[in-house]
Amino acid sequence: MFLRLVVSLAVCLSAASAEDWPQWRGPTADGVSTEKGLPVRWSASENVAWKAPLEGWGTSTPIVWGDTVFVTTQVGDGPVAESNDFAGSKDAARQEVDGVRFLVKAFDRTTGKLRWEKSFPASASLPEVHRKHNLASPSCVTDGKLVYAWFGDGQLAALTPDGDLMWRRNLAEENSAFDVRWGHGSSPTIYGDSLLLLVDHPGHSYLLATDKATGKDLWKRDRGPDKRSYTTPFVVEREAGGDLLLVNTNTALEALSPTTGETLWQVGEENRVPVGTPVYHQGVVYVNRGYNSSPYLATRVEGAEPNVLWRVGTGGPYVSSVVYAAGLLFMANERGIVSAVDAETGKPIWRERVGGVFSASPVVADGKVYMTDEEGKTFVIEAAREYRLIAENDLGERTLASPAIAGGMIFLRTDDHLWAIGAK
Repeated sequence: MFLRLVVSLAVCLSAASAEDWPQWRGPTADGVSTEKGLPVRWSASENVAWKAPLEGWGTSTPIVWGDTVFVTTQVGDGPVAESNDFAGSKDAARQEVDGVRFLVKAFDRTTGKLRWEKSFPASASLPEVHRKHNLASPSCVTDGKLVYAWFGDGQLAALTPDGDLMWRRNLAEENSAFDVRWGHGSSPTIYGDSLLLLVDHPGHSYLLATDKATGKDLWKRDRGPDKRSYTTPFVVEREAGGDLLLVNTNTALEALSPTTGETLWQVGEENRVPVGTPVYHQGVVYVNRGYNSSPYLATRVEGAEPNVLWRVGTGGPYVSSVVYAAGLLFMANERGIVSAVDAETGKPIWRERVGGVFSASPVVADGKVYMTDEEGKTFVIEAAREYRLIAENDLGERTLASPAIAGGMIFLRTDDHLWAIGAK
């Protein structure tokens, strides 16, 4: 009896120590993992459990549920904008394209063996995208029952964990073409029984809630003209006053009702290219607003109205989001600078140039911050008020997607491979 109890307890503790990574930015959608004992040192040949080749391109982050890793890719070349300058706010051009398709791929978490893949032919015409972007940028999301994949031509699909198609839609064909300069970037968000989908595109902006089991519309909120956002909606669950759905869009940081889409309040100035997703800690929301040398701010959201605690006008990341740990905000920008900011005051604590360009968002686990640059180098930094670089790890492949953490491993998606870092 005692032996059975010990074995049962050991199994429970093992299960409790391993987290899933079910969506963009992890279990709580803020880049924070509770796992311990993760690897801090690796290379392309050391401390690699496995690596799996990826067909095609993609910047979506892998997600992990149980013993399966899911990731999307785009096979075939769509149109790329000739210039990445923002000059001119006209909608993206569209071109007739043959042979482009989108894949959802499922890998065994332990071995890296491909379990299945599902292919979706692209729409006949596709928008131009940024040279670092493509139409497989949105990350999958799962509740463990279904896996939801959304692509930049408007296609939305729900699959079982075994790869069976349960339902499929094309929001661009049903509503209007997906035309936002540089391509759609927002990922789906699960809220209760609904799947929340943000389409802040200048020509036709809306927030849509679908039944996650059937794909049928629950409600749709038109958001007016000239909205632009590349961010993923972020839900703040509150004990009083109702939950909030936060959207970092070009007009402001907006708080919406997650059950109706109604705008409740907004803070912050206009910013023409919002990319970062907000994070939340103990009643306070932190967000970088986007574009070059982004402003960033903190606002308390406990009451009916927001209370902006502080705002810094410049110096934040353009593409990557911030992450909270140990009373600090950690960030990495497009100029190769990593920094820590006091979360209570917004004042800088330390700032270091490590080189490289950061598009991936940082993640935090076990008192460490993991920051991956576009060259495939991951800087492991102590989550503390003094800068200490623990390790610099180089995979040697371009990396735009953010890391995922699950089951004692770190998953990194490069242009060419899906890597599992950690013991086999």
